[in-house]
Amino acid sequence: MLARLKIPKTILWVINTGLVLFALFFIFRLITFFAFNPPGISFADCLPSFVLGAQYDLRWISIFLLPVILFSYHRSFSPFYSARSKRIWTWYLAVITFLLFLFFIADMVSFSYNRTRLDAGAMNFVEDPGISLNMIWQTYPLIWILVGLIAAVICFKWALNKSHWQVINLTDGKAIMHRKMPFVITALLLGLFIYGRIDNKPLKWKDSFALKDSFKTYLALNPLQNFFSTMQFRKPVINEKGAREAFPLMAEFLQFPPKAPFGFKRTVAPHSAGLESKPNVVLVICESYSMYKSSMSGNVLNASPYFDSLSKKGIFFERCFTPHFSTARGLFAILTGTPDVQLFKFSTRNPEAIDQNTIINNFTDYSKHYFLGGDPGFNNFEGLLMNISNLQLHTEQTIDAPRINVWGISDKDLFLAANTVFKKERQPFFAIIQTSDNHRPYTIPETDHDFHKKIVSKDSLEANGFESLEEYNTFRYADYSIQKFVEAAAREDYFHNTIFVFIGDHGVAGNATSVYPSIWTTHRLSDEHVPFLIYAPYLVAPQQRKETVSQVDVLPTIAGLLQRPYDNFTLGRDLLAPDKKGNLAFITNTAGKIGIVDDRFYYVKSLDFAEEDLAPIDTTIVYPRRVLDSVRTRMSALTNAYYQTAQYLLLNNKKTP
Repeated sequence: MLARLKIPKTILWVINTGLVLFALFFIFRLITFFAFNPPGISFADCLPSFVLGAQYDLRWISIFLLPVILFSYHRSFSPFYSARSKRIWTWYLAVITFLLFLFFIADMVSFSYNRTRLDAGAMNFVEDPGISLNMIWQTYPLIWILVGLIAAVICFKWALNKSHWQVINLTDGKAIMHRKMPFVITALLLGLFIYGRIDNKPLKWKDSFALKDSFKTYLALNPLQNFFSTMQFRKPVINEKGAREAFPLMAEFLQFPPKAPFGFKRTVAPHSAGLESKPNVVLVICESYSMYKSSMSGNVLNASPYFDSLSKKGIFFERCFTPHFSTARGLFAILTGTPDVQLFKFSTRNPEAIDQNTIINNFTDYSKHYFLGGDPGFNNFEGLLMNISNLQLHTEQTIDAPRINVWGISDKDLFLAANTVFKKERQPFFAIIQTSDNHRPYTIPETDHDFHKKIVSKDSLEANGFESLEEYNTFRYADYSIQKFVEAAAREDYFHNTIFVFIGDHGVAGNATSVYPSIWTTHRLSDEHVPFLIYAPYLVAPQQRKETVSQVDVLPTIAGLLQRPYDNFTLGRDLLAPDKKGNLAFITNTAGKIGIVDDRFYYVKSLDFAEEDLAPIDTTIVYPRRVLDSVRTRMSALTNAYYQTAQYLLLNNKKTP
């Protein structure tokens, strides 16, 4: 029928190509739905996502095809003018298809790991290409993926050539002229698809958030739209005015004196919980240590029995939340006391934010150590760590142990190397040990013969939050490594006067319904929920703490255990201070949302829309409307104040010369 309308050959070819590309986008969205849809969301529920997604897909298909139409306005550039023109445009579309499939694959990887669509945050890993590529190589069947990519492109190129000949056969002898008006009309139509709407407001990335559900939003977006739209958010936001307006509320939360002047530096005096023995401090930052996967949560798979035993002998905070998801952000929050609220670029990679004060520099008479089994240049950990005065780095380059994967030496070898350093120390020390084994590619050294893998059914793994047997056993290996470290340390003299602190760098998205209320899964609190343990059997009495606390509170709490005044510069609080009031943690994510979780509620709001949600932690409790309205108002104001303050501190918590 199109041929009877005497539409030029080039436009017919573009229509055929566009239909094929649209089918590819649609199939990819179907795969995303069936592979990752959370419990309780049906296909019918996601129909609005597919409709909106079609608009985003038409935009990108039009972007790809518009150059063909614009150039072919002049007949000599048409793919039907010469074999050379045909070859150029066929290769152009083949390359586009290769990049498209590359984005699809990267997006599937992103979804499988953190349940979010590929976004500009991926550039954080592009900035470390060697380590990132090695991780991909060791984790995924990269050769087969590349073979599949090449095969897909070859098939698509064959389809383009076949479509080219079909158009010729369909139009041969029909006296269809190369008229310019159809090209103008087609270009305008493609331009309309790129604009996305038939009104004065173009289709925007943030329109997807009107679906008011993170999975439905991600399903609507395609990886191209999400990636390029979020690139604009990789620059820091400077808003001192907002921080000053928020200061009265933050000052009240931080328990500053009445009418305190704007500023966050304060000198904190020791309190009754302080220790006079000048204890050593060993801060262990545990990679991907989700609370809901651990034994401490009551998870029946019992992946961390040794850590669980330690938690009963120390001060254990069972409801600690990290401000964000990622190792770099976790390290930043712990060391600086400020949530990394720069959404799509790690502040460790931001030259304006890397210069930061840290409470650790208060310990002027302590030697300071940092242990990492891999390369501290990854995500510029090293740049952030340089804020710690006189810090000694112990990494894969200096520790005599075999590398097991892209992340360097095993956690067990890292712990034992740290123990060797500690037992030689002749002065108090403050040490950070950052683990990395509990992460893809999930490598367990074959030389650790006393560690035995377990076999668990797939159904049991999924029901209890583990995506694979490899992940489960690697979580168990993390517990084994901690056990080897503590047992080795207990045989040394320094053990009796050392505070061991264990904190997860972040959680991992997944099904936490076997141990926690549904909000942990539906609102993705599992991404940020981590264990926080202070273990010092000769120095502190065991406590099981149930209040909501934050990762930014780690250093102030450690400092409060030492019988000395210290300077605090940002938002962390001493959780053991007898006069502490208010239990909460601030949370942000790359979906453009910020929130506060406290002992009763999780409040979350969008940065782009007048959209908010207040969810009770315990869904069995029914709150009156007036109570919910009051809580929503209070938590909304505090969420905004916290966010504005954190933005300000990212660029204004400068290290003192």
